Amino acid sequence: MSRRSTRLEDIAALAGVSISTASRALNDSPAVNARTKQLIWKLAREHDYPFRRYMPAGPIGATGTIALVVPRPQGRESQLDDPFFLELVAGISDGARERGCDLLISHLAPTSFDDISAAMTTSRADGVIFLGQSSLHNALNRLAGSEARFIVWGAQLPDQVYPSIGSDNLLGGRRATLHLARLGRRRILFLGDTEAPEVTQRARGYAEALEQAGLPLDPELMVPAHFTVESAEASVDALIARGTSFDGIVAASDLIALGAIRSLLNAGRSVPDDVSVIGYDDVPFARYSRPALTTIMQDTARAGRLLVSKLIDAAGGGEMRSERIATELIVRGSCGG
Repeated sequence: MSRRSTRLEDIAALAGVSISTASRALNDSPAVNARTKQLIWKLAREHDYPFRRYMPAGPIGATGTIALVVPRPQGRESQLDDPFFLELVAGISDGARERGCDLLISHLAPTSFDDISAAMTTSRADGVIFLGQSSLHNALNRLAGSEARFIVWGAQLPDQVYPSIGSDNLLGGRRATLHLARLGRRRILFLGDTEAPEVTQRARGYAEALEQAGLPLDPELMVPAHFTVESAEASVDALIARGTSFDGIVAASDLIALGAIRSLLNAGRSVPDDVSVIGYDDVPFARYSRPALTTIMQDTARAGRLLVSKLIDAAGGGEMRSERIATELIVRGSCGG
């Protein structure tokens, strides 16, 4: 069948439904069940049937629509309460506006291949951005075998076949640790949940930097903490209660760094005189904390533009390639130099 001459009755025949059912499905009628809609939308895309004109109209002038899907992270209900991810969403929104696209935030929080497959087939958007891999790396690899309309914000992993944009986590972790080593810190703590791919890479950079600086890697100084102030504060409280000695902290996020600082101050420790602290992300409040937080900056504005432009350009026949964004050490008061 020629794609250029696909008609509504052709889509109906391929789906094995009546023309009226196909029409209602393309118009997102509640009279058609979700499974049938998914099939008909999929067939319409595969055969270049212009069904968007049957859909409710978006804002005047929009040339396309991008859906933002946020997988549920391990150990948390949401990522959108994290200031870093709010900054990244803002960057994606600005990138979409620059390209004349609408941005929809999906209500779905996928945790399996079936979930992300449903996110693709039930979305009427032209493309999908997954905000993080969570535990879905294998599922995303599988999805890439049959679907090309998506891109991921997240770490670049060795066997990855899907496209992603993310920062150079390895270099960021190394840069933060070497900075503390140059300041004379010798018992440097890494604080973060290494179940997350990005944090695993930051921890690798930390370990490489210790070796480069001639410092031992002490497993006691690699401490898990979720991406919340409360989790980080509890982890550092426990270390202090055990009498663990440390004079520097490389935190996997700014929220974790702030929780660590709160614990240290409550215990009567001075930051940075007793313990130097470096965060990761450079969220807006990092510069206003007391002391102002030294951190590794991720460029969310550039990341948002890249995610959007790669997705749109691929729809026009371009190839989506993964890309790493450079990180930058932002020195403020929390590390003492």
